[in-house]
Parts: sequence; structure tokens; C-alpha cells
Amino acid sequence: MHTPLTPQREKYLLLTLAGIQFSHVLDFMIMMPLGPILMGAFGINTHEFGLLVASYSFSAALSGLLAATFIDRFERKRLLLAMFVLFGLATLACGLAPGYVTLLVARCLAGAFGGVLGALVQTTVADVIPFARRARASGVVSAAFSLSGVAGVPLSLWLAHYFQWRAPFIFIAVLVVLFIFIAVRALPELRQHISAEKQGHPFVAMFAVLRDPNHLRALLFSALLIFSGFTVIPYITIYAVSNVGIAQGDIPYIYLFGGAATLISARRIGRWADLRGKVEIYRRVATAALLPLLVVTHIGAVPLWLWLICTTAFFVLVSGRMVPAMAVIASAAQPKLRGTFMSLNATTQSLSMGLATTLAGFIITQDASGQIIDYATVGYVAMAANVLAIWFVARIKMHGQAIVVPDVAPK
Repeated sequence: MHTPLTPQREKYLLLTLAGIQFSHVLDFMIMMPLGPILMGAFGINTHEFGLLVASYSFSAALSGLLAATFIDRFERKRLLLAMFVLFGLATLACGLAPGYVTLLVARCLAGAFGGVLGALVQTTVADVIPFARRARASGVVSAAFSLSGVAGVPLSLWLAHYFQWRAPFIFIAVLVVLFIFIAVRALPELRQHISAEKQGHPFVAMFAVLRDPNHLRALLFSALLIFSGFTVIPYITIYAVSNVGIAQGDIPYIYLFGGAATLISARRIGRWADLRGKVEIYRRVATAALLPLLVVTHIGAVPLWLWLICTTAFFVLVSGRMVPAMAVIASAAQPKLRGTFMSLNATTQSLSMGLATTLAGFIITQDASGQIIDYATVGYVAMAANVLAIWFVARIKMHGQAIVVPDVAPK
């Protein structure tokens, strides 16, 4: 086992991991609000733009599958830093892309390295942080999603507006350089997962993960979790402009208010989950999320202030589910296989994300006036997947506790 970190070192570690998470989450999130600018710059239609968004997810799914064959063979810190450097180069390539095809290739590369990064961040949290504080730690790292919304996306849109669409990607590449220097000092070396035994072939660890029924249940839960969010999320901006009547210039407020609220709520939910039980708190937050899933996909033309209340509640509760849920998922893995399991989980989540976006795209249409049709149906699909996840979570056994339900953190 690794030497336990001091509270100060643990804090620096979590903030560093949150910074790495912020970089690749922002890289993914910025594509959706940049849609109108990119469509104008390259003269592409909505389907071609959809491919730019989906390419990241599908590439991340493939890279996660490949990473599962080797991720537990390497020391965590060096592998994470290597993936982060490659991700930064791919993001820089996005900003320098001369045309649509080269941008599409660069997005695939950024997705490939970003997908592995996400798995390594969650794996490092599970390796280092004791079970009793793991949901709280996940809340700190998950704050990267909130910070992306409250600061990253509005700032990136401002850069794109006053300079070019390339500016946000170059900004992210600069952030990567900064966090690499910090990570070199803050991340501990983690080798305890490396087996002294010779493995026969690169798929041994992957097959070992997939032979465990508990791992399979956790992966299915993870897929339902992501599917229930990403059927709705990619189309919120389009629906806001086309159906709700929100001006394009007011779109950053959605991310600003939603991100600011979740920046506070994510850590509170994490503390709550550690005190009251991860499964129990997940169920409560996910059940509460059913209401904003329904409202956001059914509401018509309303004032900006009312729409912001709806979307802020959506971000707080739909993203808030992820805090206890990721602690449950990471804790489901056998410790010696955690890196491989989390890579397969990243693959599962990315594939679910891509399939959810694609399915919703088939359901949704635009009428002659440009309004979105059948977004309500997408909402029902998301709610059904969310209900299935709420029911299914109790079937997952977590390493680090004596019993599964109720989930009581060790004292």
C-alpha cells in the first residue's frame, strides 16, 4: 500500500486532479456552445457539426477499451502525465486546424487521450482516498464540471467572440502546460496495483474485470447514469434558442448560473454521501432530478429568469447524482484491477454518451419555423433510464464497507 498522505498533501492532490479534470471537461463542453460559430466558419450543416461532437465520445470509448489492456501495468503518475501531455498537443491541434476534416481528426485524438485521463483521475482518487472520505473527494474532483460551466465556458465563448473560434482551444492548451508543472510536484507515485506475476497477454486484466459479475453490474449502472443525462444535455442550448426564446447572447448565463450552483452543491452532496451513505444519497438526488428532467424538456416560451431557475436546478441535480454515483462505481472495483475497471468504465460512459446523443438526434426534428419537435420524448427516455439506475444501484457491492445497503461509511 502507498504511504498515507497528510491532509495538506491530500488537498493538493485533489485540487491538482480537479485541474486536470477541468481541462479535458472544458475541451469537451466548449464544442456545444461553439456550434453556430463553427458552422459559419466551415460552412457545415447540423449533421456534420453533430459528428464533431460525437467523434470525441466515440474516440474516448475506443481509447478506454484499449487502455484497459495496459493501464494497470504502469505506475499511475507517469501514465497520467503522459496522457495529459498528449491531450494538450491534440487540443492545440484543434486550435490550429485549417479545415473541417483536420479539426475532426484532432477532436478524435483529443477524445482518445481525454477518455483515458478521466479514467486515471477517478482511479487515482479511489487508490489514494479511504472509502470513508471517497464521496467527498469525488465531490472536489467533480467540481471541475461546475467550474467549467461557471468560468471555463463563458470565458471561452468570450475569447471566441472577440478573437476566433481557435482561441478557446489554445487557452485550454496553455492550461494543460500549467497543470503539468503542478502535477509533477503534487501527484504521488502509485505502484501498489502492479502485480509481480507475469501476465500471459494484454487482455488478462480486462477479462478478469469482465468475469466479475459485480463489475458488470457497476458498468451497467454507469451506462444508465450517463445515458439519462446525455439524451438531454447536448440539445439544451438549441432548444433554449429555438423554443424557449432565449437570445444567443444570453446562453453563457445558463452555464454561469448552473456552474456556480453546482460548484457549491457538489461538495455538499459529497459530504452528505459520506455521512449518510452513498447509495441512499444517490437515490435521493437522482429521484429529485426527475423533476428538472421533465420540466426542461417540456417547458415552452418563458422569461430568461424562469428558464435559468429550471436549468440551474437541472445542472445541480443531474450532475449532483454523479458525486455519490462515481464513489459507488469506483468502490465496486477490486483494488488490483481498479485501473482496468475504470478504463472500461470510461469506455462505457463515452459509448453511452455517444449513443444517447445519437438516439436523441434521431428522435428530435426541426419544423419549418426552426422549432425543436419531440424534445419531450427525449425527456421521457432520460427519465426512464434514470429510474432504472435508481432501482439498479442497490445491486452493486462496494469494496471498503461491510454491507451494501444501507451504505454506511466506516467510522
